[in-house]
Amino acid sequence: MSIDWAALGQVFGVTLVVTVGIVGLFTVGIVGTARTTQQEGAAAAAGAPGSGARFGAYAAFAVCAAAVAYGIYLIVAA
Repeated sequence: MSIDWAALGQVFGVTLVVTVGIVGLFTVGIVGTARTTQQEGAAAAAGAPGSGARFGAYAAFAVCAAAVAYGIYLIVAA
């Protein structure tokens, strides 16, 4: 029995990068939806997200869901 260490290293590296990327995207989505928009008549707060930030957060959640669905597809199809 022989272990292909180069292939094992590649799998580890790709898994690490993809995991950190998905967690980062999910964090962007959480931050984008957690902040509240400014109230009408209130002074503009620095860093308060508008509709574009909320759309970006939902897009990040959609990419995360697509990545999870693709992973499940790869497991089930094999």
